[in-house]
Amino acid sequence: MKSLKLIGLAFGASLALSGAAFAQDVTVAVAGPMTGGESAFGRQMKNGAEMAVADINAAGGVNGKKLALSVEDDACDPKQARSIAEKIAGAKIPFVAGHYCSSSSIPASEAYADGNVLQITPASTNPLFTERKLWNVARVCGRDDQQGLIAAQYIAKNYKGKNIAILNDKTTYGKGLADETKKALNKAGVTEKMYESYNKGDKDFNAIVSRLKRDNIDLVYVGGYHQESGLILRQMRDQGLKTVLMAGDALADKEYASITGPAGEGTLFTFGPDPRNKPTAKKIVEAFKAKNIDPEGYTLYTYAAMQVWSQAVKKAGTTDAKKVMEAMKAGKWDTVIGPIEYDAKGDIKQIDYVVYKWDAKGGYAEIKGNGT
Repeated sequence: MKSLKLIGLAFGASLALSGAAFAQDVTVAVAGPMTGGESAFGRQMKNGAEMAVADINAAGGVNGKKLALSVEDDACDPKQARSIAEKIAGAKIPFVAGHYCSSSSIPASEAYADGNVLQITPASTNPLFTERKLWNVARVCGRDDQQGLIAAQYIAKNYKGKNIAILNDKTTYGKGLADETKKALNKAGVTEKMYESYNKGDKDFNAIVSRLKRDNIDLVYVGGYHQESGLILRQMRDQGLKTVLMAGDALADKEYASITGPAGEGTLFTFGPDPRNKPTAKKIVEAFKAKNIDPEGYTLYTYAAMQVWSQAVKKAGTTDAKKVMEAMKAGKWDTVIGPIEYDAKGDIKQIDYVVYKWDAKGGYAEIKGNGT
C-alpha cells in the first residue's frame, strides 16, 4: 500500500504547477487497484484524477486554494481498502474518488462516513453501495440492477430459444451483477440452463468449459472481471466452442483484448455510452491523447467525480464533507461525461447503459439499434 503523498506536478509539464505546489493546502485522494489483477482500472482512475486536479488548479483551484492529490492502492482487497479509508480519514482529507471494486468501496465507505470524508466512486456498481443510507456516498456510474437489465434485454431478444449459462466469481461485483442479470432474464421468461460460480484469481476453467460444451451453451454471461473472463474465452476456443461470452463493465479495458488476442472478437459487454465520444469530453480527450493516454473505461468517470466535488465545494463555500454533499444532491453539475444530478441516495439520475462488441483488432464499439 502506498503511503500518502502529495503529487505536486499533477500531470505533466504543460500543466505543471510551481515549486510551491507542495505547500498546497487542500489534499484530495483517489483510491483504487494500483496493483493486482485490476490494476488496469486503477491506472485509469489515477490518470483521470491527475488530469482533473491539474485542470482545476490551472483554472484557479477551489475557493482560492490549490489541490494536491494522494494516490492510494487497495489492490481490490476489502481489508486493504478499509485500512486506506481509515488513513485518509485520519489525515483529514475531505474527499476521495474511489474505489473501483464494489467489495472495496462498500467497507471503505463506513470508515469514510465515520471520518467525515465524502466518497464518490467512479466505478462501483453494486446497488448496496448507496442502499445503506450512508450520508457520504455517491457515484458517477450506474448500478448493476440497471446494466443487468440491459444485458438481459439484449439476451432475451437476440438469443431467444438458445441455451444460456450464467457464471459469477463470488465477489460483491461479480455475483451481484450475475444475479441481477439472472433476475431480469427470468422475469423476461428466459431460464438459464446452467448457473455456476468460480473463484476470482482462478486460471483453469476447463471443467466449467466442459460443462458449457456438454450443455451446448450458445451464450455464457460472466459476472466477473476481465482477466478471468479472458481466460474463460480462450479456454472455450481451445475446446472448439463458439459460445458467445457476455459480461459487464469490467471488460472496458484494452487489457481484455491482450488476454484473448483475436479470439476475443464477438465478446459482448455492457457499459455506459462511451464518454470519449461525447461533445463535453472533446477537449479533455485531446489533452489525454496529447500525452499518449487513451482515456478509456473509467478514466473520464474519475475526472467527472473530481469535477462534481470541486463544483459542489465552490457552491457550498467550504470543503466540509456534509455541507458539500448537501450541495451535490441539490444541484446539477456539468462534467466531462455530461450533466449529473443526484437522488437522495447518491445515485445519478441520468442512467444509460448500452451493449458493446469487441472486434478482432482489440477494439470495441457500441452495437447500434440492439433493441435493448
